[in-house]
Amino acid sequence: MPEYLDRINSPADLKKLSPEQLPDLAAEIRETLLIRLMTTGGHAGPNLGMVEATIALHYVFDSPKDQFVFDVSHQCYVHKMLTGRRDGFTDPARYGAYSGYTNPKESEHDIFTVGHTATAISLATGLAMARDLKGESNNVVAIVGDGSMSGGEAFEGLNNASMLGSNFILLFNDNGIAIAPNHGGMYRNFSRLRETNGLEECNFFRSFGMDYLYVPNGNDVLALVEAFRAVKDTKLPVVVHIHTEKGKGLPWNKENMEGTHFVMPGLAPLDDFMSQYPSCGAMMAEHLLEKIKADPTIMVLSPATPGQSMLLPEFREKAGKQFLDVGIAEQHAVAVAAGLASSGAKPVLCIVASFMQRAFDQLLLNLSLDKSPAIILVSNATINPGDATHCGIYDIAMTSPIPNLICLAPATVEEYLAMFDWALEQVEAPVMIREPGMLISAGRNIAFTDADVGKYEITERGSKVALLGLGNFYHRAAQVKALLKEKAGVDATLINPRTWSALDEGTLEKLKAAHTVVVTLEDGVVTGGFGQRVASFYGPSAMKVLNYGAAKEFRDRVPVEEQYLRDRLTPEQITEDILCCLQ
Repeated sequence: MPEYLDRINSPADLKKLSPEQLPDLAAEIRETLLIRLMTTGGHAGPNLGMVEATIALHYVFDSPKDQFVFDVSHQCYVHKMLTGRRDGFTDPARYGAYSGYTNPKESEHDIFTVGHTATAISLATGLAMARDLKGESNNVVAIVGDGSMSGGEAFEGLNNASMLGSNFILLFNDNGIAIAPNHGGMYRNFSRLRETNGLEECNFFRSFGMDYLYVPNGNDVLALVEAFRAVKDTKLPVVVHIHTEKGKGLPWNKENMEGTHFVMPGLAPLDDFMSQYPSCGAMMAEHLLEKIKADPTIMVLSPATPGQSMLLPEFREKAGKQFLDVGIAEQHAVAVAAGLASSGAKPVLCIVASFMQRAFDQLLLNLSLDKSPAIILVSNATINPGDATHCGIYDIAMTSPIPNLICLAPATVEEYLAMFDWALEQVEAPVMIREPGMLISAGRNIAFTDADVGKYEITERGSKVALLGLGNFYHRAAQVKALLKEKAGVDATLINPRTWSALDEGTLEKLKAAHTVVVTLEDGVVTGGFGQRVASFYGPSAMKVLNYGAAKEFRDRVPVEEQYLRDRLTPEQITEDILCCLQ
């Protein structure tokens, strides 16, 4: 049984320990984390590397009066353990009780709900400004790491934080890696700072006019306590640069630092787990390698999440100079793609749906306004059980209003590859393709040509009811068709729309002749999405339209089947609704 951890229900309890007891507490916490991660999986690397720093923060500062803002916040497990939520990490029955990110609904020690990166400095700057306006005197600490400094907002935040003229502490957790290896000039400087024990004359942070303190061993809790005491109640902005070991405590950590970022139950690296199972992403990665070999103008881009697109280390090695991880910089990634495309190269940007929303302005103006023919492959675009910041359901509604952007939603892997091949050779417009969430084969070869753009595919003709299943939900529409036939003898028309950026008004108009109900199904939020555009088309007519998709609300770790039930997305519920409309 832990000797120290079980005594801590708040930071006040932590402060009762002597400094000499803190290393033993760190060992207990690390062991507890490993046991929990063995069962549940989770963000192993970020949390195991931050054990000592989090203990030292709460030992020296006075949360919640002193405010901690965690960047991304996937390194907050230890923070939660020390702020009254220990049971979520020590009691197997409570393992799912708390979010993997900071959440103000859980505790007064969590200031923001954060799941996206490069935001902490900006958020903390706002806190410091408010404190100064109110004449208060607490510390504000922005905790940044895992490559987050590569995000554009981090620069914007530093630019203003450095001018505060009051208390502001940036804890820079430098473990030498983001999710995948870091790229970019600033990381050369960070490396040089580590090599010189913080004495390198060219100092990224000092260039902003900030004070600077370097801690060479960021996993030495006593050294960290000393450093934090030195900067507590500072009157000027200061950076505390600590060098930590990401994934410290995992037996295979040094051999696969990238794999420690997120692990599956059993402490299996996520990339190893994913590579064992066929997926649309894996098939596209193989397809990309074939294309790269034949065409030296193709450039594959990833904003720091190559593993999510199955661009694993082996892919990156084979792609060589035709792959670039731009860092945690989605805006930059889209703009780079626009630049490549405008000069005749063939950029392929692989991006996670919930991160793509960070680059809306670049999608709208840098890419689509000039019709730059880049390709964007969107993964994880689906109703999922993730936290509120990783839902992946807003991409359809977000991109629908953008002119010139061709948005495609394949229903099968063959269709996915065919759409990609077409997009790679066309030069008229940017193309976004939603990766199918399921590896479903059409069982036949599929072609996609210029004539197919903006045209729906009627796969089975019927009458009375027309089912339009977009992308992933085409197969759900097929299930509804079968149930309608079984329960009521209704032979519905089944349609694969293939696109959400344009309405096939010709097909929609023709449906009026033999149908009274049109049903749309989309694997995303209904509001502003594909279905509502179809409903708008039929507004002046007598056609009844039913739209199915995710409701407009934030969801946090809700099982997918529960979401389907709540949104009436099961084939049985949809069939019931349709039959009511036909009465």
